[in-house]
Amino acid sequence: MKTSDLSEFDRYLFHQGTNYHAYEMLGAHFVKQKGKKGIRFAVWAPHAKSVSVVGDFNDWDTRVTPMRKIGDGEIWTAFVEKLGEGELYKYAIEPQWGGPHILKADPYGFYAEKKPQTASRTFDMNHYQWGDDAWKVQKNRESSYERPMLTYEVHLGSWRRTAEGEYLTYREAADQLIAYVKDMNYTHIEFMPLCEHPFDGSWGYQATGYYAVTSRYGTPDDFRYLVDRAHQQGIGIIMDWVPGHFCKDEQGLRHFDGQNLYESDNEQRAENWEWGTTNFDYGRTEVQSFLISNAMFWFEEFHIDGLRIDAVANMLYLDYGRKEGEWMPNKYGDTGNLEAMDFLKKLNEAIFKFHPQALMIAEESTSWPLISKPVYMGGMGFNYKWNMGWMNDMLKYMSLDPIYRKWNHDKVTFSFMYAFSENFVLPLSHDEVVHGKCSLISKMPGDYWQKFASLRSFFGYWMAHPGKKLLFMGGEFAQFIEWNFDEELDWHLLREFDMHRKMQAYSKALNKFYVDTRAFWQVDFDWNGFQWIDPNDNNNSIVSFIRKAEDSNDFVIVISNFTPEVHNGYRIGVPAKGSYIEVFNSDGEDFGGSGVRNDGEIFSQDKLWHNREQSIELTVPPLATIYLRLKRQDGSGASFPEHDEQVEAKGFELSGEKSSASAAVSKKATVGKAAPKRNATKKTTSKTTTKSKTTTISKTTGNTSRKTAAAAKSTKAKAAPKTATRKRAAKTLSEEAAVNA
Repeated sequence: MKTSDLSEFDRYLFHQGTNYHAYEMLGAHFVKQKGKKGIRFAVWAPHAKSVSVVGDFNDWDTRVTPMRKIGDGEIWTAFVEKLGEGELYKYAIEPQWGGPHILKADPYGFYAEKKPQTASRTFDMNHYQWGDDAWKVQKNRESSYERPMLTYEVHLGSWRRTAEGEYLTYREAADQLIAYVKDMNYTHIEFMPLCEHPFDGSWGYQATGYYAVTSRYGTPDDFRYLVDRAHQQGIGIIMDWVPGHFCKDEQGLRHFDGQNLYESDNEQRAENWEWGTTNFDYGRTEVQSFLISNAMFWFEEFHIDGLRIDAVANMLYLDYGRKEGEWMPNKYGDTGNLEAMDFLKKLNEAIFKFHPQALMIAEESTSWPLISKPVYMGGMGFNYKWNMGWMNDMLKYMSLDPIYRKWNHDKVTFSFMYAFSENFVLPLSHDEVVHGKCSLISKMPGDYWQKFASLRSFFGYWMAHPGKKLLFMGGEFAQFIEWNFDEELDWHLLREFDMHRKMQAYSKALNKFYVDTRAFWQVDFDWNGFQWIDPNDNNNSIVSFIRKAEDSNDFVIVISNFTPEVHNGYRIGVPAKGSYIEVFNSDGEDFGGSGVRNDGEIFSQDKLWHNREQSIELTVPPLATIYLRLKRQDGSGASFPEHDEQVEAKGFELSGEKSSASAAVSKKATVGKAAPKRNATKKTTSKTTTKSKTTTISKTTGNTSRKTAAAAKSTKAKAAPKTATRKRAAKTLSEEAAVNA
């Protein structure tokens, strides 16, 4: 790490909001002054009457190590010789009005005392020797848009624990977690926030030390080792980052120098009553330098590959989560936070200037336009956005008894109405398996066998849907209980129950099929990578479509059946004459399925179907997703004419309350028409949109639940024994209902 000499130019940039490496200037740095080695402390505290450094080295005496103001009158500095690594320290700040000193941890501190203690620790950031040069070279040669991105979301404190119930260290995780992720064929790990935070129950989303990787699991160099090992194994690292708000703990940023500093002077803007936190002031230029430098810090000092930015909607909307009277409109009378808009654009432009291959992923839960489009196109500048609408619609759909799914078919098809409006990540995240929402497997209706079959079918559809993928830990082997941050995952299920082992084997095989299949990720954000076969078979709750690579002859046919009915002689139109083979089937017996499959070659017939000249007959397994490939082609290449099939707005809410998805597709919409291939780097004439709050695609995900003080502990539910219903998969739930009646 470079160390700035606190030059006038660096300070000028800091106050202008354009010092994107402010951590090289502020904080505790090992330096040599007048031939003497020691540590230079520097802190921004413009409202302070006096500041001193206190720690074990001076018995926490505020009189021993006073700091002095330098040229700008806002930054304080002190040099303490002969200090080494690991020294505890805080800043003792005397407010303007005098009185007791305020003890604050270093906002730019690189390491922190292990909770529940709250001091900063000195740490030399120049020791670690990286070994990931090959990863950096490879990453710079490739575009993430045209590569597989299958992310495993991890809360490091509860993925796995030691035999004694203690946290794994970063180095232990480097051995165990990286090996597991590699074996399971994931391409990236996304860590829930690893910035220092005082309360485990916040899951890291309420931080005090933005530059300090949490000491719960080890030192900064230990985390570097984890990232380094991941890169050496071809695994990318993404970290959740929270530039929207910070916690109110006394050692943190709130009222840092006795007055509002990192937060706005406007109480309505500063207070986040819903989450019990404090919002950043994006209009203050020094705060811009702090936050943009922090994002840069994680890319440059820890070599991470991406940031997933939490709660972007909370930043963009002045009225987000607020009642009437708790907010004021902007100068245009609108709900958009103009300062936050400018900050996010500035952040993304800065990151991509220095790190063109970075992943900047927005968790934005509304329909704010152009989130993942470049700033020069009028966008917010991220390159990916979580698709919360898809997630909400599909989880609601999958939780329905199959006999009702025919009336909610639009929940499966609606996402394709806007699938290419942003560069989407399809998340199945931690938010969906906590606070009474149930685990993924528990959301599935039916008996024990049907729950697993439904989850496998859903995963198969999800993997083939356009967009990158993210799964929260435990979903891959169908953990039954909700996630509990205070305990490790239920790994014992894999030792004790066959169906969980088979579910894990299915996830591993499905992941491998995804990363090996160009058609599933090479053209993820363009109509040229997708075409419907039949979106309208709501009576059978079946959808069929095609995913294509850049080479139009490289395609996969996808059929998803969301009922327990076996369909023999099911006909679909196909794009080429020849023979087809089934290459993947979620109903395989090795995966816990009933074993209904299509053996051998399936020959196309000269029979017009789904507006295609060729068609095939096949067997569709129960509660299953299957993939087909063209094995042998007769005649000319595959044909993908403009498809005039229209998606019907079939479906309604059983409660009588019309869903946002149904409302948005109340008219027929043609979605199968091929579009010219989009060039992500080509500048268009799109106008910048000043945000007015538009109708959301789907309801927000209940972010408030995640920010609550603590998650209630769950009682582990025993997995039900395997029943004889496995071989009765074809029996419909309507028949079972009749029997029960």
